[in-house]
Amino acid sequence: MTLAEAGARAVSLVAPVAGTQALPLSQADGRVLAQDVFAGLPLPPFANSAVDGYALRFDDLAPGAETRLPVLGRVAAGETAPSEFGRGALRIFTGAPLPPGADTVVMQEDVAREGDAILLPPGLRRGANLRPAGEDVARGARAFEAGRRLRPQDLGLLAALGLERVTLRRRPRVALFSTGDELTEPGGTLPPAAIYDANRPMLRALLARAGAEPVDLGILRDDRDGLAARLKEAARDCDLVITSGGVSVGEEDHVRAALATLGSLDFWQIAIKPGKPVAVGTIADTPFLGLPGNPVAAFVTFAFVARPMIARLAGTACDPLLRLPVRLGFSHRGKPGRREFLRVSVEPGADAVPLARRHPGEGAGSLASLTQSDGLVELAEDPALAEEGSIQPFLPYSALLG
Repeated sequence: MTLAEAGARAVSLVAPVAGTQALPLSQADGRVLAQDVFAGLPLPPFANSAVDGYALRFDDLAPGAETRLPVLGRVAAGETAPSEFGRGALRIFTGAPLPPGADTVVMQEDVAREGDAILLPPGLRRGANLRPAGEDVARGARAFEAGRRLRPQDLGLLAALGLERVTLRRRPRVALFSTGDELTEPGGTLPPAAIYDANRPMLRALLARAGAEPVDLGILRDDRDGLAARLKEAARDCDLVITSGGVSVGEEDHVRAALATLGSLDFWQIAIKPGKPVAVGTIADTPFLGLPGNPVAAFVTFAFVARPMIARLAGTACDPLLRLPVRLGFSHRGKPGRREFLRVSVEPGADAVPLARRHPGEGAGSLASLTQSDGLVELAEDPALAEEGSIQPFLPYSALLG
C-alpha cells in the first residue's frame, strides 16, 4: 500500500471522540475548539491611533500647501478622548482613542512643533495611521470555527475578544506500549543482550505534541497470551492503542497474531523506507496502530500515519506537511515503487535553494541520525534515481512534530 493510501485508510478507521470541557485560555494551547467562537465586540473596540502623532480633520489641511494648526490638547492610551474639538490638532499616542470628527493621524516625525502649534507638510493622506473600530474583527463575526486546533496567536485573539474560557474537545487517550524481551526501562540495570527502551519516551512526546493524552503502559513481553490480554484491557480504556515493535514476520513478532485473536487487521506493510512494517486494525471497536520497532522507522511512520489518526480523533484535520525545496548534495538510487525518506542536514546553497547533505547513518535504528540532522528528504516512488543537484522536497523536523 502506498503511503498516501495508508494514511487515508488509517484515518477512515477513526472518528472524533465524544466529550467536551470548558477550560481557561491558559490551558487551551494545542487543544481543539468544540464550538464556533463569535466576536462579542469589534476589534479594535474603538477607532484609535496606530502611531504617536497628531489627530486632526483632513478637511482642515490646506490643499497642496503647508498647514499651521493649533494644538488643542492631548490624549494617551487608556484616556477618554474629548467629545469635541474645533479646528486644530490633538497630540495623540499609539492606541489612544480618536476624538469624534478626527479622521487622520500625522506621525510626529512628519510634524514641526512651534510652541502651541504645529506645521504640517502638504501631501498628507486622508485616513492615514488609523485603526478603525472592527478593522481586525467585526462585531458578531465568526472568529474561529469548531475543529480548530488552537495556537498561541489564537489565544491572543480570544483574549482580545474578552474570553477567559473556551469549550474544547476532549483530548483522545492513546495507550502506548513498547514490545520485546530485549527492552529495559531507562535507569535500570542493563542485562546482557538488552537495550534501553528508547521508543516509548520518543513516542510519548510525539503523542503529546500531536494533541493526545498519552497513557504509558510500559513494555509488553514476547508472550502472545499475555500481550493479547494487555492489549484488550488497553482498548477498553483508551481511544487508540499504539505499539512499537512486534509487527514484522519473525517468530517472536506476536503483535499481529494477537491482533488477529482480538479484532481485525485492516492492512499491514507500507511501500516506504524506513517504516515498511506498519499494522493498522481494530481491537473490538478501538483502532489499533502497530509501529515498527526501529526508532527511525517509528518516528517516520508516526508522522505520516499516527498524526492524521490522532487529529481525526481530536476532531480536527491534520495540517498538510510543509515541504520545502532543497538541492541534493548527493545521488541516491532507491527501489522503484517505494517512497524513501533520507535524513539530511541543510546549509545555504550557491543560489536561493538550500543544499541538503545526507547523514552517513542510514540504518533505521540510528537515533543519532535523527538528532544530528535537520529533517527528511522525500523521494517519490519513481524515478528510482535521484541525481545530485536535483531539486527535491524537504520536510524539516519542526513540520513533523505537530
